[in-house]
Amino acid sequence: MGTGIDRKQSHARGRRKSDNPGTAVGIAEDLAPNTRAPEAPRRSSRELTAARAAMEILFGPSETRIFAVRFWNGETDGPDDSAPSFTLVLNHPGTLRRMLRPPFELSICRAFIAGDYDILGDVERATELGNNLHGDLANPVRLARLTRALLSLPTKDTPPPYPAVRAPSPEIGTLHTPERDAAAVRSHYDVGNDFYRLWLDKRMVYSCAYFTNSYVSLDEAQEAKLEHICRKLRLTPGETVLDVGCGWGGLIMHAAERFGVSAVGITLSYEQAAFAREQIKARGLSSQCTVEVRDYRHLTAIGEFDKIASVGMVEHVGRANLSVYFDRLHAYLRPGGLLLNHGIVHAAAHDKPNLREKIFNKIWGDNAFINEYVFPDGELPELSEVIATAEAAGFETRDAESLREHYALTLRHWVRNLERERAAAVASVGEEVYRIWHLYMAASAFGFASGRLALDQVLLAKPIGNGTAVIPLTRADIYA
Repeated sequence: MGTGIDRKQSHARGRRKSDNPGTAVGIAEDLAPNTRAPEAPRRSSRELTAARAAMEILFGPSETRIFAVRFWNGETDGPDDSAPSFTLVLNHPGTLRRMLRPPFELSICRAFIAGDYDILGDVERATELGNNLHGDLANPVRLARLTRALLSLPTKDTPPPYPAVRAPSPEIGTLHTPERDAAAVRSHYDVGNDFYRLWLDKRMVYSCAYFTNSYVSLDEAQEAKLEHICRKLRLTPGETVLDVGCGWGGLIMHAAERFGVSAVGITLSYEQAAFAREQIKARGLSSQCTVEVRDYRHLTAIGEFDKIASVGMVEHVGRANLSVYFDRLHAYLRPGGLLLNHGIVHAAAHDKPNLREKIFNKIWGDNAFINEYVFPDGELPELSEVIATAEAAGFETRDAESLREHYALTLRHWVRNLERERAAAVASVGEEVYRIWHLYMAASAFGFASGRLALDQVLLAKPIGNGTAVIPLTRADIYA
């Protein structure tokens, strides 16, 4: 993935200007010109020189970049011949030194969450820089040059305190036990319904939407997604449906209202369950819809459901638990039933990393930010793993559809909504949480757009005794 950065070796500089004469440094010099230590201006100059050198080592001369850099004293370097896609604002002299230390990914993200730096403009475009950094920092020669520049920057320039890790405590069970999974899910979803309501659609659907074209609204695209799932499951009046990981209940209410089914949704989030129950009651669906706070492993409804939907759930299961997950869903489904599994997967790697790359990947800390601040304990399988494990449990794969581009569009809607509601979001959950969600959704949009991440819907059948799968011969009914 290119960023339009020319890495030619040059010492030329782009335009530099002091576009903020009212900075703290300028004010201090005006008010008390004789009270500053004589070496302070020279120190500031050395820090700026070192920061500029580090940026050039990583991204080339400033006039060839697609972005601008604003330093802590208000001076700005930027491209000469075009408007920057975004501006990286370094709020302290030591910001770059704190950003660029192992584990790199986590340090870069922590510095953003803490306000050590800001991004003005296209945050998704800014996250592309991580792709360049990953390659550049793996180069020992460039890393050595960068380290020399960074060592000239201070470490004690009183930046904001870095945020605490949000992941569940190790004392809360071992990985992917019911207790640990519940703590992980609640750390994300129990941030507060009021916060999610600010930037989700009116149905509070927190998963990939389905865009019939790129111009439809988020509300329309989420309704189309719910309809798409129900049609793929070939729902008919009177059937029973299980929604595993039901969120705020949007799918079960849509299925009950539009297709006349009876539906049970399960979630581990008390906040989601409370909201869904209120909505079910308000829409007069109490006789058709039920929401329970329950782990998918703890249902006793063996062979009870005609259809099962699992939307955005497989990411939380854990790769080692995929067989347990599909075994349980197979047991809950009646013979002849259908399961629609909708989940994020890793795009299959085309090139296997060599030993040096594997070592650097550990130093980089891939997915550390997501694991520690967003989706603790989450693990993304590959599509091949999902299908192979489902079939080992007794399912037959009948259809698979990639919605990768749809998720990039969905995330861009969420990011725009969150940015528009920034003041309300900060009032609701605080600046730190706002920054976490802003960064993770913008970075995820880039992940889906670039093909690093994928979103697949897999339709699975549980054949009846003679091997018959109860499903139409074609897809025509889905699009009728």
